[in-house]
Amino acid sequence: MVKVQVSTDESVAGRYRLLEVVHQEEGRESWNGQDVESRRLVTLTRSRCPAHLREEAELRTAVRITRESEALGLVCPGRVAVVVDVVEDDAFLWTVTARPAGVPLSALLAHGPVDHVRTARIGLDLLDVLGAAHQEGFTHGDLSPGHVWVEEFGGLTVGGFGLMGATDSPRVTAPSYASPEQARGEGGGPATDLWALGAIMYEMVEGRPAIRDRGSLEATFRAVERLPIRVPLNAGPLGPAIQGLLRRDPVERVPESVVREALTRILKAELDDSEPTGTLPLFEESGFDGPRPGRVRGRRPVSRPVLLGGALAVTVVCFAGLAMAGGLSDRGTSASGSAPSPSASDRPAGSPAPTAGGTDPRATPSAPASRSSSPSRSASPSPSRTGRQDPPAGFFRFTAPQGFAIDLPKGWAPLRTERSADQSYRVLLGTSGDPRTLTVTYSTQLAPDPVAVWNEVDTSLRDESIDYERVGDIRSVDYRGYKGADMEWLSTADGVRERTFGRGFLVDGRRGFSLRWTTPADDWGTAANRQALDTFLRTFTYTSG
Repeated sequence: MVKVQVSTDESVAGRYRLLEVVHQEEGRESWNGQDVESRRLVTLTRSRCPAHLREEAELRTAVRITRESEALGLVCPGRVAVVVDVVEDDAFLWTVTARPAGVPLSALLAHGPVDHVRTARIGLDLLDVLGAAHQEGFTHGDLSPGHVWVEEFGGLTVGGFGLMGATDSPRVTAPSYASPEQARGEGGGPATDLWALGAIMYEMVEGRPAIRDRGSLEATFRAVERLPIRVPLNAGPLGPAIQGLLRRDPVERVPESVVREALTRILKAELDDSEPTGTLPLFEESGFDGPRPGRVRGRRPVSRPVLLGGALAVTVVCFAGLAMAGGLSDRGTSASGSAPSPSASDRPAGSPAPTAGGTDPRATPSAPASRSSSPSRSASPSPSRTGRQDPPAGFFRFTAPQGFAIDLPKGWAPLRTERSADQSYRVLLGTSGDPRTLTVTYSTQLAPDPVAVWNEVDTSLRDESIDYERVGDIRSVDYRGYKGADMEWLSTADGVRERTFGRGFLVDGRRGFSLRWTTPADDWGTAANRQALDTFLRTFTYTSG
């Protein structure tokens, strides 16, 4: 950690160029910037340095902050802004992270109140991160809307871990979100983060903060400690949860488990009450393409209905893609547990040879792993909960809240999530700097003929994609009695030639899953990409559906 004198609009530590302010609040401001050495986009946050950090050695402070954020980044991949550098500037600290997806929650709040359903969804996602941190023994202690980055169609990133933590030092930034015990100088713990969560959700539904900033730390702390909080008028069913989180005595504050149950119940009720308003488009390839990790998209914006339609349509057409993602043990299963797979002659030249998996991909104890006597790669152990192999080197087990699990390359996380009223969803997985992506989709309204559906996708892609070219034929897959089909294609996005492989399966006559693997075409046949696709198809499991 080095001492610098920051020159506004120039650089921090002679390395990070400041581009634009994206958030300001008492004691903190965040900038979009660029690392001039690596050319990567970054976010720089300048925070007033707490007293306990001023007393630490510079190197110790930097190491502690980076290690805490790295540890949480492993626990919550893609949902914690991992600090890559810390720079001291007099009584302030600059923390540098990769540019989070989305915008600060404060920018969303600037447009007025948020409906209680979206508030519950954001609150639940935030609670997931806080709960994981608390289980690892970490407290945020400085949470505010400026530390939460939200994406338009789901997903969030939380920054600021490591600055305060469970210390006796009173909060020195965004004091209006301080808990009463922090305002009294008693330090913080998990209950402090729950108060901040309640204050954030209060402001989202009401369009105003629970406690307004009084212009100075001392005045705002007095208001937090003494002033009553008006009952939220626009919270609807969220009201009890918010009021329970904003109880002044931390012992009486509603625990995480109760809040989680309340938010989940609200979202489930909303989903149960929702009905589709009409027939969604079959497929819109450009609708979900979204930003690829590592480069900027330049396509036309697409409205939310089209995006949701695209999510369902990709599910409808790519469910064929998971036909051999794991095995399905109780329909047409051979004694050895092996399954038919396309022959080498059926695959286009240069295509990976995905394995069939082993047994039923349903992640239940009743689906034990089995081994085939055949030494072929298709005889991999089942990805079930019992007897499942550890992830390969360089991979980790990712469990999605939507109801599926899969082994992913380390550092990967959800980049975007889309949901529909009929419980269909689509999750884009990847990481910054890696141009490869994996899309997992689930649909409840699938056509019965996978090949016919892929043919419709093929027609749609010819109209919507740049330089589209199908690779080989659409191939039907009969995997242990479950219908499926594979399709591969080439297209160009922002000047980059990409290749995509889709594979799926039906879990019954109307519902199914799919995987869609997209990489730069030039890298398609590399050993790393072959291993990744093989791992995805072999380890996918599900509980929903």
